[in-house]
Amino acid sequence: QVQLEDAGGGLVKAGESLRLSCAASGGTFSGYTVAWFRQAAGKEREFVAAIRWSGGNRYSSDSVKGRFSISKDKAGSAVFLQIENLKPEDTAVYYCAVGRPIMSAVSTMSMYYYWGQGTQVTVSS
Repeated sequence: QVQLEDAGGGLVKAGESLRLSCAASGGTFSGYTVAWFRQAAGKEREFVAAIRWSGGNRYSSDSVKGRFSISKDKAGSAVFLQIENLKPEDTAVYYCAVGRPIMSAVSTMSMYYYWGQGTQVTVSS
């Protein structure tokens, strides 16, 4: 069973950058799709970005394109979410997740069956 540890959140000012990480233990990401979701207080969890380990195809929400980028390490045990030009509306708990969704369902939460505990990102104006 893959266990996920997401980290890298913190309190930052608007315009700054952060790099979130998602590390796997008990297995690797090989053969999976790894995604990032976020949940702001009082709102539903939403898809942010995903990367397929085989082939490296990347997907992202229209709301974050141009500022968020997802990448992976060669060892197959870590995925990163680079966030540029942070905005107060990016404040949320960010979760990494692992699954095997079909391409049309890459942003669907129910397609993912391993989840990290979440890392808080707070952006002050």
